Amino acid sequence: MASILHFFLILLEVILLFNVIIIVHELGHFLAARWRGLKVEGFGVWFGKPIWKKEINGVVYSLGSIPAGGFVKLPQLAPMDIIEGETETPREQLPPISALDKIIVAFAGPLFSMGLAVALACGVWMVGKPVSEMESTTTIGMVAEESPAEEAGLLPGDRILEVDGQPARRFHGMVDSINWFIIRSEEEKITFKVERDGRELTIDSGYRLSPSTSKWGRDGLRQVGILPALTPMIEKVDPGSPAAEAGLQAGDVITHYNGKGLYNPILLSEVIAEGKETPVNLTVRRGDDWFNLTIIPKMMPVPKGEPTPRIGVQWSPGKFVLSYPGPVQQVVDGVSTIGNMLGALFSPKSDVKAQHFSGPIGIGNLYYQMLKSEDGWRFALWFSVFFNVNLAILNLLPLPVLDGGHIVLAIIEAIRRKPVNIRVLEMVQSACAIFIIGYMLYVTFYDVQDLPWRRLTGESPAGQAEAAP
Repeated sequence: MASILHFFLILLEVILLFNVIIIVHELGHFLAARWRGLKVEGFGVWFGKPIWKKEINGVVYSLGSIPAGGFVKLPQLAPMDIIEGETETPREQLPPISALDKIIVAFAGPLFSMGLAVALACGVWMVGKPVSEMESTTTIGMVAEESPAEEAGLLPGDRILEVDGQPARRFHGMVDSINWFIIRSEEEKITFKVERDGRELTIDSGYRLSPSTSKWGRDGLRQVGILPALTPMIEKVDPGSPAAEAGLQAGDVITHYNGKGLYNPILLSEVIAEGKETPVNLTVRRGDDWFNLTIIPKMMPVPKGEPTPRIGVQWSPGKFVLSYPGPVQQVVDGVSTIGNMLGALFSPKSDVKAQHFSGPIGIGNLYYQMLKSEDGWRFALWFSVFFNVNLAILNLLPLPVLDGGHIVLAIIEAIRRKPVNIRVLEMVQSACAIFIIGYMLYVTFYDVQDLPWRRLTGESPAGQAEAAP
């Protein structure tokens, strides 16, 4: 019961946060329209059949039954009947407005979204953004067996300096990250510049496509089979386990196994699983002290699985530190991320496709995963900066229905000195609206498959596709 209540509380937080972001965007259009004297028929929070509405000074304010953002009905802009419904006032009875007014009103939505992004970025600057140990490092912690990286000669402990000539600053993310450079690569070989034992080496690696999570899941993206370094620190020792009998304690760091450096605890778990009950020699650091010991793994049960060779420890998920990026840097990173995504989408050699993007369901799922974690509100605050920058820039694309389309139509109107033919405009707007709605349904099909359906039962969610946000 507690887990179900927790789920719905977080879900409520996701809905609230998502709606605030969308409503602020629409509020920009609304306030600009009132300022410029446009006819505003309605301002709605949420969609669907209204559960409340009231007319004030000629504007119908409403609260819908479907919690999915909001809208402003501006009949003097390009027709939006397919989305907002028919206007109450016949278009021929509406007074004309200038192209400049149309541009100002259309631009106000993205402007408010960008303003909210800056405000949230200031919040992140003050309270901090959690950065994991794995995110901040560029050191390889594990190389998968028989992977392209192993075949190329990459080793645990290598510090990656560049990927395809691009300097790498972190392992994960979409700005200057190793994972993104691998996904975004377009040649048959991916070139890594690494530092090993004080020497710089250049290594060319092949790649494989990551497996899809289901029969109808997203197509795989490029990967080479490497994981970031993570301090192999023990968080808990199971009572009566080989680790407990050997004297291991929470807080111990295992630095070596069988004389080899250990940079990621997953590697030791795999070595133990493959060696079954073969003794393993470990080097352990406890505070300022170092010592060696030998442990013989034994078959031990695992939650909802068959018994497997284990030593009986639970690993620390890694250290998180708070970074305090400046507001400008956060916004610039958000713009760079969107540029990277669109550049990859439209590149003919890229493996990134339209299916790898996410719609409202995918974004809501991301918010859920963030908010249920420790310091989740900090993660959500940081992601909201990117989301608002994303909302602002994508809405400025010169496509009918989007704000950028309204701006382009207004510019054409100013050049021609007369509005675009209303019948032509209706056809273009309707076609574009159908395309956008169709695309949203398309990405939602993939987003739904990424949802961990067994969340309410407390089971672990299925693995999710390695995809661009």
